[in-house]
Amino acid sequence: MLSIQLFRQNKELILAGLKKKNFKDLELVDKIISVDERRRALQVENDALASAQNTAAKSIGQLMAKGDKEGAELLKEKVGLHKEQAKDIAQKLSDLETELQDMLVRLPNLPHIAVPEGKTPEDNEVVREGGKIPDLSAQKLPHWELTDKYGLINFELGNKITGSGFPVFMGQGAKLQRSLIQYFLNWNIDAGYMEVAPPFMVNEASAYGTGQLPDKEGQMYHATEDNFFLIPTAEVPVTNLYRDTIIQEFELPVKMTAYSPCFRREAGSYGKDVRGLNRVHQFDKVEVVQLAHPAKSYEVLESMVHHVEKLIQSLELPYRILRLCGGDMSFASAITYDFEVYSAAQERWLEVSSVSNFETFQTNRMKIRFKDGNGKTQLVHSLNGSSLALPRIIACLLENNQTPEGIKIPKALQPYFGKEIID
Repeated sequence: MLSIQLFRQNKELILAGLKKKNFKDLELVDKIISVDERRRALQVENDALASAQNTAAKSIGQLMAKGDKEGAELLKEKVGLHKEQAKDIAQKLSDLETELQDMLVRLPNLPHIAVPEGKTPEDNEVVREGGKIPDLSAQKLPHWELTDKYGLINFELGNKITGSGFPVFMGQGAKLQRSLIQYFLNWNIDAGYMEVAPPFMVNEASAYGTGQLPDKEGQMYHATEDNFFLIPTAEVPVTNLYRDTIIQEFELPVKMTAYSPCFRREAGSYGKDVRGLNRVHQFDKVEVVQLAHPAKSYEVLESMVHHVEKLIQSLELPYRILRLCGGDMSFASAITYDFEVYSAAQERWLEVSSVSNFETFQTNRMKIRFKDGNGKTQLVHSLNGSSLALPRIIACLLENNQTPEGIKIPKALQPYFGKEIID
């Protein structure tokens, strides 16, 4: 959530940032400033009343001490009127505060200066590419045919049990998924991330804290009776571990990693772009989250990008890194780098990770703070990244490594999978 101080100090900066993010309701900025001005004026009036009440209370005591009971009673009547006025002002202040918060949470985070202009994925910038795209034979198969051929995933059973977008991993397919999860977690733990096993459902305050609510309410599965939400990513419960917490400066950065299933109602359109594992309602992912000092968060961001890049390289997959344009970024992000791997059978790039810096947008909602060396309390910066999301990684591993003898397993993954080839 944007700080109200920013609206008072630099309205033009906010408007420029919102335009870059392709946010349409720019009139909301003036409405927020207007409500804030009314609230501040009422607060001044309320403070003046409180001061008058305190002065009158002292005078009443002095008059009673002098025996001027009549004068004291007149002042008491005046104090009573002040209390009624104060009660009315307090209600108006509460209403304005609610109105202000309701408007503030509708605004996305402002983009960092390095974020390129643009509205669609076509406007994203390619930062760098790596790996070698394999030259497959003309008989190459997409992963949904490979998984059927080797009995790895049954999409029809998932459709029967739950519905479209809920695949069932079986046999070597289930083992491959489990092997990747363990490999990804160990990769992160070796880099200094503490493993967390979070709940897979969160309350409304947690979903609000990371920016899923109110922005993505329609995309989340909602258990209405308990008002719990199935998580769209482990970022939500993991970041909320520190909600309403003051961290010691020497503890920064806080580094956490977690595996979780992820649940997303919006699975996109129909057709080849969403076939098989390309877009599903439930998938597994390993996440990395950091809470960082504001002065160091962009160094942390670069280290996280490097961390994910090395992980993809270890899987021997061709990849590219994109810096997202303003119009293609998430609601809460200040800057995002997407990782895509190349699907040699489908002949297209597939997103497998996003690494983002949210600056204070999430921590302002969650009140995650630290005390600096001068004892001043500041908001930390929050960052997160996929390390990695499994569905499209599995799709590309299967497609890119298919041979007439079977599907080769990358060397780094073989100790976890226990075999060199799926046959």
